[in-house]
Amino acid sequence: MAELVATMVVGPLLSIVKQKASSYLLDKYKVMQGMEEQHRVLKRKLRAILDVIADAEQAASHRDGAMAWLEEVKRVAYEANEVFDEFNYEALRREAKKNGHYSKLGFDAVKLFPTHNRFVFRDKMGKKLCRIVQAIEVLVAEMNTFEFKYQHQAPASMQWRQTDHVIFDPKTIISRSRDQDTKNIVATLLGHGSNESLMVFPIVGVGGLGKTTLAQLIYNEPEVHKHFELLIWVCVSDSFDVDSLASTIVEEATPNRSTGESASKKRPLDRLQDALSGRRYLLVLDDVWNRDNHKWQKLKTRLTHGGKGSVVLTTTRDKGVAEIMGSVKPYDLSELEDDFIKEIIETRAFTLQKEKKRPAELVVAEIVKRCRGSPLAATALGSVLRTKTSEEEWKAIATVSNICTEESGILPILKLSYNDLSSQMKQCFSFCAVFPKDYEINVDKLIKLWIAHGFIQDQKEVRAETIGKWIFSELASRSFFVDVEQVRVSFIERWGRENYSKHRCKIHDLMHDVALSTMEKECALAPEKPGKVEWLSDTARHLLLPCEKPASILNDSLEKRSPAIQTLLFNRYVTESLHNLSKYSSLKALQLHTSSRSFSLKSKHLHHLRYLDLSSSGIEALPEDISILYNLQTLNISDCEQLCRLPRQMKYMTALRHLYTHGCPNMKSMPGDLQKLISLQTLTCFIVGPAGSECSSVRELQQLNLGGQLELHQLENVTKKDAEDANLEKKKGAPRTDIKMDY
Repeated sequence: MAELVATMVVGPLLSIVKQKASSYLLDKYKVMQGMEEQHRVLKRKLRAILDVIADAEQAASHRDGAMAWLEEVKRVAYEANEVFDEFNYEALRREAKKNGHYSKLGFDAVKLFPTHNRFVFRDKMGKKLCRIVQAIEVLVAEMNTFEFKYQHQAPASMQWRQTDHVIFDPKTIISRSRDQDTKNIVATLLGHGSNESLMVFPIVGVGGLGKTTLAQLIYNEPEVHKHFELLIWVCVSDSFDVDSLASTIVEEATPNRSTGESASKKRPLDRLQDALSGRRYLLVLDDVWNRDNHKWQKLKTRLTHGGKGSVVLTTTRDKGVAEIMGSVKPYDLSELEDDFIKEIIETRAFTLQKEKKRPAELVVAEIVKRCRGSPLAATALGSVLRTKTSEEEWKAIATVSNICTEESGILPILKLSYNDLSSQMKQCFSFCAVFPKDYEINVDKLIKLWIAHGFIQDQKEVRAETIGKWIFSELASRSFFVDVEQVRVSFIERWGRENYSKHRCKIHDLMHDVALSTMEKECALAPEKPGKVEWLSDTARHLLLPCEKPASILNDSLEKRSPAIQTLLFNRYVTESLHNLSKYSSLKALQLHTSSRSFSLKSKHLHHLRYLDLSSSGIEALPEDISILYNLQTLNISDCEQLCRLPRQMKYMTALRHLYTHGCPNMKSMPGDLQKLISLQTLTCFIVGPAGSECSSVRELQQLNLGGQLELHQLENVTKKDAEDANLEKKKGAPRTDIKMDY
């Protein structure tokens, strides 16, 4: 990969610290008593650094000293963020105690709060704050040595209040430009029908030329669907673990076929042979990097057991890989003609500003030249130009953007596109480095993760979720996200719920390289299998584990390391228990699908959690002390079939915005005083408890400003008075609440 230095983003993180340090709760509950002077110094010094941070971020792209200084600022900012999380949680704890939460939890409540003694808390946090202030003062002194200057920053765009962004997809133009390529390759694949040997057909070309798009065009051709009995698509990327790849192919080849006990004991390669045996298939292996011929031959031997005329279509940037894998001459993908590149640029640049004056043809021609026939570069550059309203600005872009070369690829163009984003959008996109290449991202979850980390906050009369949707649309319109689509959720996922759909997207692998270049030290991806490879560093803060036995891999790594983990996403079922529980105390977002009947993590270690996804788990009941998670914004317990009840004291979780409770057939009621969850916007299922009980009644829903879909169950328990008080017919949500009733 060509070297890429994208702008490191620290300003938004410092702004989050500044906002937390200025919280009114700190003064209201006197949690910084005895530390007032350090508090004032810190707030003043933070403002001083924020004044010049934009200049420092720009300087870091070409000055090693500035880069080192900025990395230290980020490290200290993370520590300060954690310290003020502690202060703010202490304030929330004191508020909850004042409102009677301690007495409801009983004597064991004391054990949940190791810092309940104010003197102990003041001593412990005073020392931490002093260290932060000292570190900040050193950074300010160094900042003055670097002579960073104040740069006026334009206020954040408020365009999201008026405009829904158009997501431009260049595939229509690429389809026309690649029409002949598609016909040539389809003819070759279909002409192989009577041949007994397996054909391996490589498509090779530099990054961003549209190899994957061309493969999709071929894959979706009606003639191809008629000809092949089985079509399989697998993204390979950097990993070429033969067993894992074989298992993935089997899963794609037999999505609805249950695995018998005898079959499950077979090796992955044997199962692959069984799945393909006698069936004429087209297998697309997208984005292959493997140069190990032994690995390829090991996999290919099993692939030859398909029916006559089977084909493996591969895409790769590496000509050496194409030569190793191919049984026919690799198809070398050419650059797009200038006319198509120009069309992509201009279509993107004028998507929302059709009245804008066109620059001179010479200026456009120079910009087209710099894209070197790459549709991705053209889309990215067109997105930058969309915000430029004069010919002079177009000329400036033509001057500063480097011409794509074989050595650098299109990364200089993508870097320019990234650096043109606002600081907030840079921060949101950079976070996506936590996902592996070709990962299918749930857009709704992504936005909630952004909010959980404080990247987006409510503004005057506008919810953070609304701003998040705008930011996502803006990034997608600039091709930072691709394959954006709305999909129907399968029957198994939706438990019979009508008209349920979700948005998903992916990140182009070159755009992923851009995100990783700014977050490589902070994101960690677990290996496919346990081993001696060290994958977790002390600087890692965002973790995703898509591997087998993820808990074992994480347990082993945390024995040696103590990173301040903020995001932990288990992408597979967790069947083992988690150890080193105190090392999860910095978590802000947790996705955990477990077969365990109980919630194994301790609430006292999860004070800072904002996002908790336990969906499809075997949990029978959430512990009562989970109600001390005063910061929690999203709780997803959907499709937990064994779940019987929610914590009785949920009313104290006043930060809760989204509560997903559908698909829990054993749950018979909702906790009382639900109307006290004043921030609640989403409630997917409400279960009416018996009249006269301590459970919430349906009339409490009238006090909540809910949006989206809501299911009502056990309506036989609704009294006439409750129904009248609820007045659900006139309920207004944002957006409107769709109510489904189940008697």
